[in-house]
Amino acid sequence: MTTTKTKLKRLTHLVIRVRSAQRSKQFYTEVMGLNISAEFPGMIFYTTDAQETTHDLATQEIGADAPGPQQNRVGLYHMAWQVESIEELENFHRKLKEHDVTIVGYGEHGVAFGIYFLDPDGNEIEVTYELPKDQWPDGKPVLRGPIPFTVNLQD
Repeated sequence: MTTTKTKLKRLTHLVIRVRSAQRSKQFYTEVMGLNISAEFPGMIFYTTDAQETTHDLATQEIGADAPGPQQNRVGLYHMAWQVESIEELENFHRKLKEHDVTIVGYGEHGVAFGIYFLDPDGNEIEVTYELPKDQWPDGKPVLRGPIPFTVNLQD
């Protein structure tokens, strides 16, 4: 059997199920700062300011009684959004605190630092700052270990 070689360009969007599209709309626009690119009953499509695709994220309403994400089940662990600078990451942390968003952790990933938190349905999200590729040690990604920069998360 021969295998046809394919090459993916990039991930274009993610669709998540939520209990309430309107509650999620408030979170993803006000807290996350995303823009709405389209909206239909029970389904909302979001983009970043870059608007490089029709949508980066979509939420699909499945009802108030739907069970939430569970750590011991197969499925999405988290989605990650990147900011342009350490200052943007620090500002985002302040915004999370101002909106009383549940922060579940922080991670140093060698060339990146992430803040992990939950949306209103318990879906985990990471907002991260990553050093530009030309600053990676030996030009290779480092996914574990301390970061070579300082992040100030004081209120």
